[in-house]
Amino acid sequence: MSHDWLSRCEAVIGRPIGDPDLFRQAMTHSSVAENRTASNERLEFLGDAVLGLVVCDYLYQNYPDFLEGDLTKVKSAVVSRRTCAEIANDMGLPRLLVLGKGMPNGAGLPESLAAAAFESLIAAVYLDHGIDAAREFILSRLEPHIRRAASSEHQQNYKSKLQQHAQKDLAASPAYELLDEKGPDHAKCFEVAVNLCGRRFASAWGMSKKDAEQRAAYNALLALNLIDPNESPPPEPRVDS
Repeated sequence: MSHDWLSRCEAVIGRPIGDPDLFRQAMTHSSVAENRTASNERLEFLGDAVLGLVVCDYLYQNYPDFLEGDLTKVKSAVVSRRTCAEIANDMGLPRLLVLGKGMPNGAGLPESLAAAAFESLIAAVYLDHGIDAAREFILSRLEPHIRRAASSEHQQNYKSKLQQHAQKDLAASPAYELLDEKGPDHAKCFEVAVNLCGRRFASAWGMSKKDAEQRAAYNALLALNLIDPNESPPPEPRVDS
């Protein structure tokens, strides 16, 4: 590979390359490698683990109020194939990949190959420069995605927020009570209310029990002044009396 290729690779990672062969392997697809161990598949495996560690550590350190389930949902969204492929394309990794004849390149590169290239590059940065450099490289690209996913999860998961408040401040757990259900089996609606510390909050309807529980949790949070009253509630179905 040319000096120009290495320069472009250094521009992508934002630091000098110590081991050019490592980065060449990271950008070599199995379709063109002499054997699969010479391709980027092993680096992809390692990069996936480093990516997961960095994201999990960031979430744990920066979102102390998120429950395990919330952290898992955000992490899954952030390290998904789609997100990794999007970042790879934004960085121009498809143009650095070495592919066999007949393999699509550039804008036509499959999502799976683009995501694999990103993870392989993470592994190369980790092996060449260490975990701190890998963390910086990952978060410089992923931090906006993490914040967006975390914000979405926080806004949508009212049950989680109510659970956190109940356990942390009241040493209790909310109980969801099914009050009523209406409609035919294929379009049934459910009415649910939250009970917490002997208090029943305003009930809510939903197209599923989970939806009704989210809306009921929103009502409880609103009554407890734990959310902004201007925050839009989850949609509630129209229920004929």
